[in-house]
Amino acid sequence: MTSETTQTELVTSDTENKAENLRDLVTRARVVLWDFDGPICSLFSGHSAAKVATELVDWLESRGLRGLVTDGERLTLDPHVVLRAVDARHPGSDLVAELEERLTKEELRAASSAMPTAYADPLIRTWTAVGSRLAITTNNSPRVVRKYLAGRGLVSCFTPHIYGRTHDLHHLKPHPHCLNRALNAMGAAPADALMIGDTPSDYLAAHSAGVPFLGYARNERKARLLREAGAVSIVGSLWSVLSTVRERV
Repeated sequence: MTSETTQTELVTSDTENKAENLRDLVTRARVVLWDFDGPICSLFSGHSAAKVATELVDWLESRGLRGLVTDGERLTLDPHVVLRAVDARHPGSDLVAELEERLTKEELRAASSAMPTAYADPLIRTWTAVGSRLAITTNNSPRVVRKYLAGRGLVSCFTPHIYGRTHDLHHLKPHPHCLNRALNAMGAAPADALMIGDTPSDYLAAHSAGVPFLGYARNERKARLLREAGAVSIVGSLWSVLSTVRERV
């Protein structure tokens, strides 16, 4: 047996193991908990998240509150980093509430131009058709989620189970709060659920809640970050998930 033949057999075996693992995750799932920005759509594809983060920082500075964010936080490309930073220093304050509302308004603007993730729409509809119950568990505003889903005709696949950001920002993922809310409301045991997410915080929240996790990574950088966090099952496209779900039809 040549080394080339051995390598081919190893690759084939690895592929088969991944397919079997995916099939097992999908078959066991009675409830599917979806992160929103990433697995379902690219929320800021037409409305720069980096620009939103900069505008939040500029707003703070215009009020003489430059010191509430560090230089590193000031240069972030993620508006959630800015929001968390201010909340860490003034938890539950009116300032944080106003900053969160500003972020929500920007997310609502972004929802109008959000790009659907490939195969997400048919996967959501197919999973619903085979009898699984779906929920959204996200750090984005639930108002934003509803707006996007309404535009895609998908609200009925999730309603009323949309659990997003509240004013208790310490409950944002990686805290499992939104996952636990979904499980409790749906009367589901963690082992009977599946979380689909694309960030380490999604994986950590699922791990804390005892929920099996499937990572969605649209590029190698995302996959690496998920692996470093501890995620084992990762797909680069939702097509493989859709194909697996369709086997149940």
